Amino acid sequence: MTATRHASFAPHVAADARLLILGSLPGARSLAERQYYAHPTNQFWRLLGAVIDRPLALLPYDQRLAALRAAHIGLWDVIHSAERRTSSDGDIREARPHDLAALVATLPDLRMIGFNGGKAAAIGRRQLPPLPGVTLIDLPSSSAAHTIGFDAKLARWRALRAALAAAAPKP
Repeated sequence: MTATRHASFAPHVAADARLLILGSLPGARSLAERQYYAHPTNQFWRLLGAVIDRPLALLPYDQRLAALRAAHIGLWDVIHSAERRTSSDGDIREARPHDLAALVATLPDLRMIGFNGGKAAAIGRRQLPPLPGVTLIDLPSSSAAHTIGFDAKLARWRALRAALAAAAPKP
């Protein structure tokens, strides 16, 4: 199988986002459907739904994105484009990153960035300047290929709730 260059989607991020979740690069199913985390075995929507107490996985895609915006959650990828033979992050080659620093500079309410998987964390952390007041957290991948189990993943993903708590009043 020959490697093909794939490009990610536009960010789904509102200016009032408190939490930004960054994946690596959409897989084949997501690219084909033009939807983040479209593969039915990917646990992203179930995990994030449990974090915000909404059944995201049961909603149509446009309603999922609307629910994220309402919860002050942004979604993007660290890779703009890369060559890849399969949907595995291990197959990613010649990655060209997104300008994460430029995006983050437009988010004054940002409190946390969660990296969905090791590849996203490795690439994303290199792209970001020091961000005082913003917590960076490495999450276990929502991919079914990362086999630690849903409950073990959710235990780590629940840390994202800290970014979504009501903002402290400004002096």
